Amino acid sequence: MKRTIFNLLFLCLGVGAWAQSNAALDRLKADPRRAYGTDYPYQFNTAPLTKAPKGYKPFYISHYGRHGSRYYWNEKLYKNIDTLLTKAHTLNQLTAEGEAFRQKFMAAKKELNTGWSELTQLGWEQHQGIARRMYNDFPQVFRKGGNVLAVSSLVGRCVISMSGFCQELVQCNPEIEIREQSSRFTLNAVVPTDKQNPDRKEYPECKPRFESNMDKFKVDTTIVQTVLSRVFTTTDSLTAPADEVVDWLSELYTSLPSIDHEGMMGSIISDQEVADFWEYSNLGTYSWLFSGRYIVIPIIEDIIQKADDVLAGRSDRIADLRFGHDSFIGPLTVLLGINGADLDPEDPYEVKNCYQSWETCMASNIQLVFYRGKKSADDILVKLLLNGEEATLPVPTTQAPYYRWSDFRQYYKAICDSVKPE
Repeated sequence: MKRTIFNLLFLCLGVGAWAQSNAALDRLKADPRRAYGTDYPYQFNTAPLTKAPKGYKPFYISHYGRHGSRYYWNEKLYKNIDTLLTKAHTLNQLTAEGEAFRQKFMAAKKELNTGWSELTQLGWEQHQGIARRMYNDFPQVFRKGGNVLAVSSLVGRCVISMSGFCQELVQCNPEIEIREQSSRFTLNAVVPTDKQNPDRKEYPECKPRFESNMDKFKVDTTIVQTVLSRVFTTTDSLTAPADEVVDWLSELYTSLPSIDHEGMMGSIISDQEVADFWEYSNLGTYSWLFSGRYIVIPIIEDIIQKADDVLAGRSDRIADLRFGHDSFIGPLTVLLGINGADLDPEDPYEVKNCYQSWETCMASNIQLVFYRGKKSADDILVKLLLNGEEATLPVPTTQAPYYRWSDFRQYYKAICDSVKPE
């Protein structure tokens, strides 16, 4: 689910200076589509992986992945835009560009109204690619085959993402045996707050500190009228407040690459305009991920328990795969403190330095890779990959990106034990 860009604009009442360029903004400049945030289609990186310390070999992977690219998650967006454009067309209040957009939208209307929330071909291909990349990156884990358990939420786009991933893994090596499961019995491992979860618990929320300092953040709202003027000759008959209408248009725009309809909106909104608002929209995303971060405690507990079972010989699996949603992998990124996502800065301009919404993109995934040393059976290291890239954790280590499993386990078990369900 994507937190919107424009319908929060008028909550910023004060003024301040825009932050200077930094690593996050430099990456955004290199690819403005990163500003699509949770709508950003998965990108395969080519960064090399750090070799494991001498004597350590990978033997087990614990994974959590978001479903791949999909149609917009809620059918209301398509219906709202349909009503908006139809009314403006009837009243002859569309610009030439607005009318061209309306015609393209109406041509795709049946597809959109049918496909809402469902996985697209691109989403399927993303998970195929991630599976093959995992196999190629860690051949020692998979080359002899073995048992794998894959579980997903009850939502179709997650089930199909799981299927695409698992099929590709088996094509890499037919000796791999995968049990796929989408069941109420396994919801705690993927979507703990699902109402059908028999073990569902309520966890406390805690707002990020930057929210108390939003009066320091400056937002330029002129984009609202700029976008509207490209579509409508007058805004007298809009079917919703101006900022909400522009929010609909922005959400549609950033979803188009996932559904193979790029170009539908012409130049009504540009990538650069979305990028100009990314730092602000990133605050909205971080706010809901941080506030709800404790809901993923059952997922962390599942990761620890399944790893314990493998290490104790109670499980013979070579991998545990989980397929869920941004509303869980996002908070998981924060609670694990991946690349500093747990830092909770007071200054809203600093949030972008600890979390970037494009890291929770379509098909985003976390891979925790386990390495066994030669010294003893409990000589275990772990490395975490976020979207295929090595990541840092707040766990003490002298050999990052590798961490001792005992330290990892102790650190996160303490966090889980410190938060009591309500």
